[in-house]
Amino acid sequence: MVLQAVFFYLFAAIAVASAFMVIAARNPVHSVLFLILAFFNAAGLFILIGAEFLAMLLVVVYVGAVMVLFLFVVMMLDVDFVELRQGFLQYLPVGALVGIVLLVELLLGLGAWVISPDLAGTLPAPAPAAADVSNIRALGELIYTRYILFFQMAGLVLLVAMIGSIVLTLRHKPGVKRQNIATQVGRTREAAVEVRKVETGKGI
Repeated sequence: MVLQAVFFYLFAAIAVASAFMVIAARNPVHSVLFLILAFFNAAGLFILIGAEFLAMLLVVVYVGAVMVLFLFVVMMLDVDFVELRQGFLQYLPVGALVGIVLLVELLLGLGAWVISPDLAGTLPAPAPAAADVSNIRALGELIYTRYILFFQMAGLVLLVAMIGSIVLTLRHKPGVKRQNIATQVGRTREAAVEVRKVETGKGI
């Protein structure tokens, strides 16, 4: 138990420090690398509580695919982050309001746990006993039965975030030819085809 507690505090401390460096680092590449480190330590915490499937999912999907993709996108697109940060003060009040709301929710949850620490015992067991079913089956039964609505809502939130990030980072460079579907569909025969009479033995 002592060794488990040591690893818990080690993983937790590194995860919190990495999460802080994600928002504090000035270089976006360094932020992505710190985020990968935070994911690895979160996977270690999952292993400590016996959720090996979640740990593997976190490493394989997020670290192995999503974060590596972010890293390549940040390095290859050469996004001008100085220009993107120019409107930071404009959205600061909205960001501060969202942060205050999240802080109040965390304090209310913590306060309820401190006031009534035996509250968790009155709730039904969220998962069957570990000896009855496997870790993956228990997780699947919970996600796709009791928490299916929240699971679908999380997917919608991720979809909106993906569309928003594409819209915010889309930049049209001048002088680059782009496809215009409306112009192509609206073409007429007179605009697309030019009939010219060519005399015999002569070119155009």
